[in-house]
Order: sequence, then structure tokens, then C-alpha cells
Amino acid sequence: MEALPILSRNPSRSTDRDWETASAASSLASVAEYTGPKLFKEPSSKSNKPIIHNAISHCCLAGKVNEPHKNSILEELEKCDANHYIIILFRDAGCQFRALYCYYPDTEEIYKLTGTGPKNITKKMIDKLYKYSSDRKQFNLIPAKTMSVSVDALTIHNHLWQPKWPAVPKKTQTRK
Repeated sequence: MEALPILSRNPSRSTDRDWETASAASSLASVAEYTGPKLFKEPSSKSNKPIIHNAISHCCLAGKVNEPHKNSILEELEKCDANHYIIILFRDAGCQFRALYCYYPDTEEIYKLTGTGPKNITKKMIDKLYKYSSDRKQFNLIPAKTMSVSVDALTIHNHLWQPKWPAVPKKTQTRK
């Protein structure tokens, strides 16, 4: 029994103070040395061309049936030098491909590269914004109303789509 150290239930206050001062000193040092990511990140001018390429290939125009149309759209995409692209989708939630647009974030201009749709798109024309999910191969609605480089696709308001010409009724032959 004499060989066992005596454990006290009341630790000395000096060890508590050492722990407190050491903790405070280490936290101050860690703040000064912190080199991790900042809370605010400057938007990069990184291109979303690979994302748009995947969206067209695997979601919008997937399949053998769409191959000629898909290839012509992808050729236009490769020819263009813009950093950011927008896919315009049909007016409903079905996310049907209509056109490919170039987006210039500095001037906030959106111009048609190829496809069916208006020549350019203004803020007032935008209905919904979408982000493409490469792993799910689908577009997800973004709960925002302002255009940014994080947007991969959009829809425009229904009334902006030109209606198709009404079908002309065929003349019926009358028997005599």
C-alpha cells in the first residue's frame, strides 16, 4: 500500500491555471498561424464548359436518337472562347434542351450561341435558374433570382416563347 501514490480529490489550482494559460496561448497562436480557407471566396473565372458538355451529352441530348443534334451543339461549344455557358431549357420543369448561350458575368449579358430561343436574354426574361448535378445527371432548381457564374441552365417565362402557327384545317372533299 505504501508504494501506491496518493490520489487527491482536490487537484491543485495551479494545474488548472497552467491548463487555462496554455489553452489561451495555443488558441492565440493558432489564430495567427491559420492558413485554411477564408469564409469569402472571390468568384473565379473558371469555365463551366466541361459541366455543360456533360449536361448536353448525358442529360439534355442523351441517346442515339439525339446524336446528330448533340454533335452539332457540342461542335459549337468547342468553337466558342467564352468562359461561361448557359443552357436554356424549355418552359416547363421537364428541362428539355432548347439552346446554348454564352454568359458574360462582367457585363451580365447572355447571348445565343446556337439553338432555338431569343437572341439575348435579359434579367426580366429569366424565370427559373438551375445547377447541373454531374453525379445525378439532372438539373436542380436554385432558389435564387439573380444570375451568377454558378448557374448552368435557366428557363424563360412562358409568354416569351413564340407560339407555333395554328394548324390549317385540311379541305374536306364533298361528294356529289
